[in-house]
Amino acid sequence: MTLYELTKEQHRIAERQDFVKILMSGLIHPDFYATYLFNQFVKYHLLETIGKANGCFDELDDLYRTPQIEKDFAELWTHDVPPITVPSTDEYVTYMKQHVQNPNAIMAHIYVHHMGDLSGGQMIKSKVPGQGLYYQFTENKDVLKNKIRSKIDNSMAEEAKIAFAFATKLFQELTELEVEYYLEESHTVSK
Repeated sequence: MTLYELTKEQHRIAERQDFVKILMSGLIHPDFYATYLFNQFVKYHLLETIGKANGCFDELDDLYRTPQIEKDFAELWTHDVPPITVPSTDEYVTYMKQHVQNPNAIMAHIYVHHMGDLSGGQMIKSKVPGQGLYYQFTENKDVLKNKIRSKIDNSMAEEAKIAFAFATKLFQELTELEVEYYLEESHTVSK
């Protein structure tokens, strides 16, 4: 079995969340998408910092997403105060700082997040507001995927499942937030 096969169920659960449907609809509100980007920035910045310090990004320079996420966010967010950070983002940061320090565990998280950007992210990029730099790569995507695959093995399955669980929770919390956002919007309009 491959790492993909060992984590297939967790991947399926994550991609079936309502938030993914909202992303794929092409109708996501720019503020809502920017809130997602803000939360992703917090997570990716830490993951990529830890990953770089542990050599996980050797030969993977084009994989860094933090600068692109930051540019997409800056393009869309026009408010004076930043959007909220959902609880799972804070939990992810705490988890990473306390439990994920060795290269194998870090690579499991890179596999889940960055491989997703190279795969499903390619379907999302044309459907989001703004330029969608987050999902754009200069290096060939298949080459990048193969470079990631060369750094992973089946021993990373449990940590990858944890990364998928955090992604799923983020999607669930954002869906709840979206409902609240639109309820506030419709309440404001109806006044």
